[in-house]
Amino acid sequence: MNESTPARPMTARASPLTPFKYHIFLALWLASLFSNFGGLIQSVGASWLMTSLSPTADVVALVQASTVLPYMLFCLAAGAAADVFDRRALMLAAQILALVVSALLTAFTFAGVMTPWLLLTFTFLVGCGNAIYGPAWQSSVGEVVPRTELPAAVALNSLGFNLARTVGPAIGGLIVATFGSQAAFLINSISYIGLIAVLFSWKRPVERRLFPPETIPAAMMAGLRYVALSPTIRSVLIRATVFGLAASSIWALMPLIARDLIKGGPSTYGLLLGAFGVGAVLSALSSTRLRARFGSGHIVTVATLSFAVGSILAAFSTTLPITMFAMVLGGAGWVLALSTFNISVQLSVPRWVVGRSVAIYQTATFGGMALGSWLWGLAAHHFGLVFSLAAAGGVLVASMLLSRVWPVPSGSGEDLDPRAPDTTPTLNQAIPHRAGQVVVTIEYLVALADAPHFANAMRKLAQARQRNGARRWSLMVDVTDPELWVERFQYPSWVDYLRQRYRGTVGDRAIWEHARTFHRGDAPPRVRRLIAQPVEHIAAAPSAERERVPAIAITDPALPPDPSTATESSTSDSPTETPSGRTR
Repeated sequence: MNESTPARPMTARASPLTPFKYHIFLALWLASLFSNFGGLIQSVGASWLMTSLSPTADVVALVQASTVLPYMLFCLAAGAAADVFDRRALMLAAQILALVVSALLTAFTFAGVMTPWLLLTFTFLVGCGNAIYGPAWQSSVGEVVPRTELPAAVALNSLGFNLARTVGPAIGGLIVATFGSQAAFLINSISYIGLIAVLFSWKRPVERRLFPPETIPAAMMAGLRYVALSPTIRSVLIRATVFGLAASSIWALMPLIARDLIKGGPSTYGLLLGAFGVGAVLSALSSTRLRARFGSGHIVTVATLSFAVGSILAAFSTTLPITMFAMVLGGAGWVLALSTFNISVQLSVPRWVVGRSVAIYQTATFGGMALGSWLWGLAAHHFGLVFSLAAAGGVLVASMLLSRVWPVPSGSGEDLDPRAPDTTPTLNQAIPHRAGQVVVTIEYLVALADAPHFANAMRKLAQARQRNGARRWSLMVDVTDPELWVERFQYPSWVDYLRQRYRGTVGDRAIWEHARTFHRGDAPPRVRRLIAQPVEHIAAAPSAERERVPAIAITDPALPPDPSTATESSTSDSPTETPSGRTR
């Protein structure tokens, strides 16, 4: 799907406020709005406090870097945990962590013992709480609203954050100017309480799990594998990383813009943040209408240009009104770009991997922001603030050329609704060792004239299998019979093999059925499932003991609690394939 492809009609017709009719979404949105107020007030206090603790540009910019760095370090693990464990419990743990750290930050500031590195440590730990919370909340949105209203819900989340941004920073600037940074930290600590209360009251349905949960490292690798084999997501990640890298300049240097270019104080800083929020709210309110008329790629291009113009205007302006206008342009571009990236990712992946995919997207975006905050701070320190802001704007303008190589899609173009398998293959109890690797082979009869088309179809099928968990995929042809093709792939264990079957989507099934159309045998393609056996262990076992193993087949279609105790049945190896048993 190219950049000119418009959004789906269902999104175009939806009201931007429709998700509010779902009560849990509304409750979480309102609680998050109040929490966002607190977080933005704290960010004003932390940034301004650092200007007095260490006035150099590179250290001031590190406040922004320390806030977003946890996304780059921990977001993927948090996304894997969101897909593997109870998302509500994970969100609660993250908010409680942020509350405790914010309370400690408040206490240390009141005590007058704050240092630059201690402040960076506390802001880093608050960022850790946000990094854990973000993927769990983003992947939970699809649980509380239908998929057709997901773009509107994501836009409303951006709207809520930026409603807080319109007045939160200005209020934060007044609070810091009147009562000091410690008051801003105290207000943020209180703001977590409402969201924690809503999460405690949320009666999230208990998921029925057919298999034991994956380990976090295995879940992380599964997420990375899926994203690496999804061209649409790779394009979004590249564009989001570059945008975050360049756009972080305004975020990191805004306190210095207020102090050095405008010659103002914390109130001026709050007004600039408020102007940024005004632009963000305006773009969030108009995003649904824009997506109805334009493709995602066009929206990202306009958003990038808007932020670039705002950065360049801020670099050369010395008056508050012009700089505030520049911040409005920057805020509009910021929300349009990031919300479009977010929606593109969530609409391009199935539910089983959405937490990890969102986490990888956030890792890329905020990793770029963390690196960019440090780089633009160094540039401002060595070459001046004007140069740093103008150069960032130039990088943003140049980044629009990336659309020719990595277009931003409006969706995956596939039907990502889950498609459970018709049958569940099982292991025969007579098999001595049932914990080995599983190798699957599928035999196809393909006419010589159809071989090139069959190979192209199998290339797409290989991508679908591998991103769902298959490893070492290969396609071979019989040296004595060029019409006999053998597809081969494997899994670490029988449980991993069964797990990937439940990851299939309607789109995956369509890919399999297309590849299967080239098979010309009367019977379906023949499937063999082979499980590795430790020869030494089997040979060492007494023959009498081996004979006592009952060679029976359990035909119960329900998946047993322990899949390793199941038996073999003959089903083919697509996400929802039909039984096979072709003989040649």
